[in-house]
Parts: sequence; C-alpha cells; structure tokens
Amino acid sequence: MLPLKDTIPSRSFPAVNWALLVANVVVFLFMARDARLAEAWIDALALVPARLLANPLDPAEALTIFTSMFMHGGWFHLFSNMLALYIFGDNVEDRMGSQRYLVFYLLCGIAAALTHVFFNPNSPVPTVGASGALSGVLAAYLLFFPSSRVITLIPVFFLPWLVEIPAVVYLGLWFISQLANGVFSILIDVQAMGGVAWWAHIGGFVAGLILAPLFRQRRYYRYYYRDEYYPW
Repeated sequence: MLPLKDTIPSRSFPAVNWALLVANVVVFLFMARDARLAEAWIDALALVPARLLANPLDPAEALTIFTSMFMHGGWFHLFSNMLALYIFGDNVEDRMGSQRYLVFYLLCGIAAALTHVFFNPNSPVPTVGASGALSGVLAAYLLFFPSSRVITLIPVFFLPWLVEIPAVVYLGLWFISQLANGVFSILIDVQAMGGVAWWAHIGGFVAGLILAPLFRQRRYYRYYYRDEYYPW
C-alpha cells in the first residue's frame, strides 16, 4: 500500500515540515554525488549502537543520534520517508505550531534512536534514516485526526486501485506490523545482520503517543462542511 494524501487540509504553511523535507533531500543528494563522501559521512555521522555504548561520553558519538536522522541509505528509503512526512507532517505541525513541532520531531527521533540502541546494544551496523522521528509524527496524527482518511494506492493485478482508508486503520495496521517485525527480529536476531530498525519505529511511535498531547496547542478551531474538514 502506498499512501498518496490525506483528507485533512492544513490551515497554515508548514514551514518546519518543508525545512525537514528539504534538509533530508539535500543531505541525500550530497551523499549520492560521491561514494567516498557518502562512506565517510556514514562512518562519522551514522548511529552505531555498539560504538555509542562503548563511548557514551563522547560528544561526537552522542551527536550521531541527531545527524543519523537526516541521512538515508537509498532512493526508496528517502522517498518513502519523505512521502509520509509530506502527507502527515503538515497537519501535525498545524496542530502543534512550528516551534513545538520541531522540538517534538527531534525528541521522537531521540527516543527512536535510544530504543534501537537498547534492543541492539552490540550491533556494529550503522543506522540512518528519519523513520524514527517520522513514526512519532504518525502517532501524533493518529491522536489528533482519528477521523481522517488516507487515500492509498493498492496495486491489484498490476492495476492501480485508489482506496480511502480510515487513518485509525491505516496507522494502526502499520504499527502492528512494526511491532510484529520487531519481536520477530529479536527471536532470530536479524538486526545483527543489518536490515530495518524496527524498534526505532516502535520507540518513535510510542514516544509520539506520549508526547503529542503535551505539545498540542490549546486553542485550535476546525470547521466542518459536508464530508470534508476545513481548517480556520
């Protein structure tokens, strides 16, 4: 399933969300231009659990918790994360306000990174991606806009099929899949061989559920017209 858009329009320009999108894309394009530069950046700026725990007081290692959020391992990795951030992030920023949204995003990314380290303390595999912070954004969207729907592309026998799926169902199934894969990764220790950082997704999502109510703006008005939502 590929999400295309949601049914909740944003009432304001999501400046921070766009800044995060641009930052991720620019970093990736710089890395894609030069393989040696990409290798050097991953070696220095990616989160490596075993290395972080071996040098917990090293500022350079602690900084990788942040820098790894803006690096991606490939075009599909970047595209899938930025598409989800584009679809869901603007509404969450709209609900929180730009400054609160930025702090919220970074805190969810930190929580995701620490969760990944906790479940993979001996992993020497570099970890990159905005997925952990993005998972917190998805959790906030779920709490703030449970009645929204996600327009999703589902291929059926190679033919595109557009379906409106309730956000509660779409995001709920997404989290259940992450949790199932996370448990499975522990049972067979796939993280030692690399792959998806499932527990980073889980940690970011849980952090989002906990933090989102604290970052919500107290005053927020949204008017309804027919079957759509019109912000004001």
